[in-house]
Amino acid sequence: MNTLIPIKKQVVNNFKINFTFCFIFFINLIFAQHTSDPFKIDGYAQGTTYHITYFDSLNRDFKPEIEKILQDFDKSVSTYLPTSIISRINTNQKNVEVDAYFMACFNKAKQVYKNTSGAFDPTVYPLVNAWGFGPGKKQKIEKAVIDSILKFVGFNLITLKGNKIIKKDPRVALDFNAFAQGYSVDVVAQFFNTKGARSYLVEIGGEIYAKGKKPNGDNWSVGIEKPIDNKESENPLKAIAKIENMALATSGNYRRFIIEDGIKYAHHINPKTGYPTKNNLLSASVFAKDCISADANATGILVMGLEKAKAFLLLHTELQAYLIYSDDKGNYQVFETPQLKSIITETN
Repeated sequence: MNTLIPIKKQVVNNFKINFTFCFIFFINLIFAQHTSDPFKIDGYAQGTTYHITYFDSLNRDFKPEIEKILQDFDKSVSTYLPTSIISRINTNQKNVEVDAYFMACFNKAKQVYKNTSGAFDPTVYPLVNAWGFGPGKKQKIEKAVIDSILKFVGFNLITLKGNKIIKKDPRVALDFNAFAQGYSVDVVAQFFNTKGARSYLVEIGGEIYAKGKKPNGDNWSVGIEKPIDNKESENPLKAIAKIENMALATSGNYRRFIIEDGIKYAHHINPKTGYPTKNNLLSASVFAKDCISADANATGILVMGLEKAKAFLLLHTELQAYLIYSDDKGNYQVFETPQLKSIITETN
């Protein structure tokens, strides 16, 4: 008997700025008697839900340790926690020393910022707040306001020296929300690796890493939604991917947006213009060896748009992508990198 269990991402305090829903399907969870039953851990972290399934021959319950890991992670990089390291840096508190979580995020951000020619830039945080997509107060959007903020947006204005941040302008502020959940998936996955786990699936806020196969030999199945504007509930699936030892992260413009004067503004901010991105790319699902890479690059790809994304993916073959875009008639179209054809099945 096949069992399909959809897992829905629920945003609690909007910790994450780029957000799409992926649905995880655990299929054939009834195995022969010699196989172990799956352990499942569900909960809330980083303003969203998480769902973890793993197989362990020693029948160990890892929930307390995982909850502690996720709490410590928030204390480092959550902009919604005033006492976190990133919040203290953003408010220019003195003698703030970064930890390993912050350092890993900063270094990955620097790499992706360079690779995407600035399409991905975590210093967009003041713009995110100005548009009403962050914890800060929304401003009345005018060209003069955006131009004034752009003067201190740019990842070249901030450096990491040792374990301390140095800013060229004190108004520079960081936002790791576009990829921090992806990295938290990697952190939990690494924890399982240290425990000798050979088969698990970690999902936090829709970002995923799957290790190994299920005991019956099947790969893990994950779903990619149709990019229908919908802030509250799940959408029908556009495709299903079967993955093993692989991460998947999706960014889209259909979950987090505002409507002003009849115009839709998505939450992805173009760091070069200061305005939400406007292109026909509706969602970007990126597959990579780790979830921080998948998550950060999914955001960058969505900002750069379809044609630039195609050129980018030709240069970065370490990434695979499934891109859903709108054609001139408003119909869904798909671009996918060749390696994905063997693992992705369209649902209709």
